[in-house]
Parts: sequence; structure tokens; C-alpha cells
Amino acid sequence: MTHIDVQQIEKANAVERTPVVFVHGLWLLPSSWDRWAAHFEQAGYAPVSLSWPDDPETVAEANEHPEVMAGKTVGQVADHLTQLIGTLTRKPAIVGHSFGGLLTQILAGRGLSAVSVAIDPAPFRGVLPLPVSALRSSAPVLSNPANRNRAVPLTFDQFRYGFANAVSEEEARELYETFAVPAPGAPLFQAATANLNPWTEAKVDTENPDRGPLLIISGEKDHTVPWSIANASYKKQQHNKGVTEITEIKGRGHALTIDNGWQEVADTALSFVRRHA
Repeated sequence: MTHIDVQQIEKANAVERTPVVFVHGLWLLPSSWDRWAAHFEQAGYAPVSLSWPDDPETVAEANEHPEVMAGKTVGQVADHLTQLIGTLTRKPAIVGHSFGGLLTQILAGRGLSAVSVAIDPAPFRGVLPLPVSALRSSAPVLSNPANRNRAVPLTFDQFRYGFANAVSEEEARELYETFAVPAPGAPLFQAATANLNPWTEAKVDTENPDRGPLLIISGEKDHTVPWSIANASYKKQQHNKGVTEITEIKGRGHALTIDNGWQEVADTALSFVRRHA
């Protein structure tokens, strides 16, 4: 738990507002949610952008010391977030992107959220599609088994393909320099083998009656988590008795939470939270 986590949680607990927990995915930090946090705060919520274990506070620090991010597994991060959420005095809404979207569903499956939004969520056990673009996006990590225990940075070209394919070259470079950090390889290996491993940590309790309402958001042009993966996650989640919805945002790639059109995505999430929290 960082001092920033503590400050945000204390601030959320001090006001009569529903907390909204933001969960980042691989190659990003909690600060990638800063504009979302301000937007939700203006809308009357108490934003909390939580860290993964040992997250550096800045992009510069993360790029200078990538080793601190190595070896983090889906289960470790989920348990870390569970502990942090347990210190909130009100049940939060949870919004997550990519592996943060998978973690959002894990946390919802544990009954920890009042309402959840999973944006371009990484796949979990039972989600079967393996599109070529998703395999190419994960190749920088999965191509070397040793990366399981490393923190792996993306080159600009890899970031451009996996995240920023739906924006201009100029914006892609700006996003890369502003947001991109090395990421632990372990979660990608866990997701890639989830359907072969009955004991995988990359699994979601989709049937918990306390899961609460869930919205899955898919970017139309996402290479990393294409519609087929997002829709397969939605179909698994439909078994839950709670409200389960999916929507596609046209013309958007995996960087949809940080690129110039972030507010359209934020407003889509905010509208769902307002309806159900």
C-alpha cells in the first residue's frame, strides 16, 4: 500500500460519496486514471486509483527501476486490491482496463463491488477465442519463457500496435512517452494458459449472486482485446443473475482510456455507474 493509496482511501472515507476504484492494467500506472478520477469526482463520486504491489509513483521511476514490478501474479494483485478495498467504509464501484478489467471482474466475483465496468478486459478461464491480433500483441512477453519472472517494456512499435493503433503517429508517441512503463510478464502467461490449468489464478466467479451489475466496454479497433474476447467474457458473465451489459465504442483501440477520446469512454462508464450505484 503506497502513501497515495492511503491518502485516497482516507479522503474517500471522509466524505458522504460512493467510492469509485480505478484499476490499471499492464504497461500503465495508477496515474493513467488521473483525468478519469477528476471527472468522476466532479460528478459526485470519491475516486480511488489503486496501485498494484510495489507500483512506482511515476513513469520515470518505473522505467528507471523496472525490476520492482517483476513477478507480480494475477492472484497477488487481486489479493492486494481486496485488502485495499476492505479499508473503504462504503462498497465501491470498480472500473478497470485490460488486466485491470480482468481484476475488476475477479473483485466483483468476490462480492466487493456495488457496480463494475471492465474495459477491454483481459481473458479469464473459460474465455476461448485467441485472435491473431491478440497473440501478436502479447508476443513481446510470451515469446520468451524467461519473461514470466521479468518486467518487460514495450518498444514504441509494440505499443503502437497493441495500444495506439487507432490514433495518429504523433499521438501514439505522446501516449508512449507519457504513460508506458514495463509490466510484469507473469499475468500474460497466466491468461495464456488459463484454459489448460484448473488451478489458474486467472479465473472469475461469474455466478456469485453478490457480483452486482457489470458493464463490459470494447474498443472496436482493439488489437490486444478484440471484440471476440470481450464478447466471450460477456457471455460467461451472463450466467450471473445481476445486470450484465456490453457495448462497443467505435473507432477505438486499446488506448481508449488514455487517448484523446478518453472522456467518451469515461462518460459511458459513468452513465452505467450512475444507473446502478
